[in-house]
Amino acid sequence: METHFEILNREAEQIVKDIGIPPCPMILTKLMQEMRSDDPDFAKLGKLIGGDVSLAASMLKTVNSPFYGLSRKATSVPQAIALLGLRHVAELVSGLLLRQAFPGGTSELMDEFWEASTGIAQISALLVRHFKHVDRDGLQTFGLFRDCGMLAMMQKFENYEPVFAGARPREDASVTASEDLHYAINHAWVGYQMAKTWLLPEEVCLAVLRHHDYTELQTNGTGIPISSLQHIALTLAAESIFVKQERGETSAEWALGSAFALHQMGMTQADLDEIAGTITSELAAQQR
Repeated sequence: METHFEILNREAEQIVKDIGIPPCPMILTKLMQEMRSDDPDFAKLGKLIGGDVSLAASMLKTVNSPFYGLSRKATSVPQAIALLGLRHVAELVSGLLLRQAFPGGTSELMDEFWEASTGIAQISALLVRHFKHVDRDGLQTFGLFRDCGMLAMMQKFENYEPVFAGARPREDASVTASEDLHYAINHAWVGYQMAKTWLLPEEVCLAVLRHHDYTELQTNGTGIPISSLQHIALTLAAESIFVKQERGETSAEWALGSAFALHQMGMTQADLDEIAGTITSELAAQQR
C-alpha cells in the first residue's frame, strides 16, 4: 500500500508534468554520466563544459568569486575542475544551467527572483565561513534551487504570485500552504521534482522539498540528512540578513523558522546579529 508521501509524490509528478519544467540539459546529463564512470576523463569534461562559451565563462567567474575562497584563481575549465573536484563542478554547472533555463527576459518578477537569489547566495558564502563543522557541499546549489519551483509556476499560472525573500503570503499561513490552497501544488514540490530530474544530490533535493517544514525540521521529523538541515538553516539565516539589508525589516519567513535555524546553527539571535554586522561591513567593502 502506498504511503501518504508516495501518494503526494505521484500526484505532484503529474502536476509537474502538466506545468512542464525544463528538462535536464544534455550537457549536464553527459557530465553526470562521465562522473559516474570508474575512471572519469577530466580532459573530456573540460571540453564538454568549454564547448559552451557562455557556460564556461560563467563557471570561471563563479569559481573565482569569494564563495569558494580559492588561494589562486582558476584560468581555465580544466584547472577549475582540478581545484574544485568533480562534485563541486557538477553542482556549480547545475546552478548555472538553471539560470539559462529561466532567462527572465523583461519579466520584473524574474529579475526580482535572480536579484534576491544572487544576494542571498553571496551572504551565504560569507556566513558559512563562521562555522567549522558545516557541510558546505551543495550549499550554493541548494540556494539557487531552493525556490526554483516558483520559476516554473510563474510560467504555468498567469495569476501566480510568488513570495520572494521573506515576504508574507496572501493568507495567514505558510508559503506552501497558501500555494496549495490556490494551485493544488506548491513550489517546494515542483522544485523537488525539478531537482530530481536534473540529477542533483539527494540531500539537495530533500532540502528543496522540506525547506518550509520548520516544525518537523526542528525535531528532524522529516528524517533528512544533517547536511540538508544545515543547508536550509544557513540559507534561511542568509535570507533574513538580506531582507534586513534591503528593506530594513524582519523577514516574515525568519519569524517562522528562526527557532529551527538558530538551533541548527548552535547560536542565539544576538550571535547572528553580530555576524550579520560583520557581513554587512564585508559587503560594503566589496562594493567600494
